[in-house]
Amino acid sequence: MSNAAPGFTRHPNHRVEITPSTRHVRVLAGSEVVADTRRPLLVEESRHDPVWYLPPDEVNQGLMTPTDSSTYCPFKGHASYYNLTAAERRLEDVAWSYRTPYDECRALAGYIAFYADRVTIEVDGEAQRPT
Repeated sequence: MSNAAPGFTRHPNHRVEITPSTRHVRVLAGSEVVADTRRPLLVEESRHDPVWYLPPDEVNQGLMTPTDSSTYCPFKGHASYYNLTAAERRLEDVAWSYRTPYDECRALAGYIAFYADRVTIEVDGEAQRPT
């Protein structure tokens, strides 16, 4: 059964590139490591900053709590959100995941991304500047 993204029909020049990487990506809340992987996906999308998506088994799920929040992207699908409790604070809706993305973005299924302006994202040991 096809689950094609309707956005690409209306905007055929829109680009969503999903690239597997071996770069070392860590997510920190304060000094607490929330995620640590060498298997991230880099998503580069038209009119968006690049985003690192991390495999769920390399995210500390004990710190994450699913929320009722959701958003919709006509290219990727419905995103579900997570709160993060770490470093003695709770960050609301700080991460998201596409559990059942559209076919064109199937590689993202279950991977988790974080807002770079709310946590520290390090790539190969260097903190990324939020934009």
